[in-house]
Amino acid sequence: MKKILLVDDEVSVVSFIRKGLVEENYEVSVAFDGNSGLKMALEGNFDLIILDIMLHDTNGLEICKAIRSNQIQTPILFLTALGTSENVALGLDIGGDDYLVKPFKFIELNARIKALLRRTGPLEQLNKPHNIFSIADLKVDDDAKTVERNQTFIVLTATEYRLLLVLIKNKGRVLSRLDLLESAWDINFNLSTNVVDVYINYLRKKIDADTNNKLIHTVVGMGYVLKEA
Repeated sequence: MKKILLVDDEVSVVSFIRKGLVEENYEVSVAFDGNSGLKMALEGNFDLIILDIMLHDTNGLEICKAIRSNQIQTPILFLTALGTSENVALGLDIGGDDYLVKPFKFIELNARIKALLRRTGPLEQLNKPHNIFSIADLKVDDDAKTVERNQTFIVLTATEYRLLLVLIKNKGRVLSRLDLLESAWDINFNLSTNVVDVYINYLRKKIDADTNNKLIHTVVGMGYVLKEA
């Protein structure tokens, strides 16, 4: 049974979500404030965290940052009344994995939960060969979840990492913004594909900024490709 932590201070919302999740056979733990939610996230072993952004005692974005700073990679699904592209990008940039705007239907929440759990999936056999992808002096180890450029480790957010992984798995192939949105985020956010441009810029600053050998290239009118110049 998958374990879900729900952090939200609206009793009616918690009741609605918890009832639906229990009916879907999830084990649900609830925190009605941010401080309790953070403590439970750090001490528990959850498969997914559903985190409201606008909590009465703290901001959900700060909780997410604290969770990620403790090297916890549990998928985080944000709930919020703020649904602009800028807010979505901010939430994803600090380590969130998905974003659902209130009000929402439970069927949509459930679909996103399943997508996140499917993405993280069960671990395969530990003795399988490393999934290591490389191009030029860039190396991505998808088992260790590490990225190196010129033998220097690069720290990426979870979303930046997924985007880079899609690019390097398809090195030399031009991917449209929609391809990247659907692959790196796994589901359709019903957003402008501008969010892809935002994250490509984040990646360029970390991957290509300090070298003349640029690897991330724009193909005007078509998308992006990871290749040697």
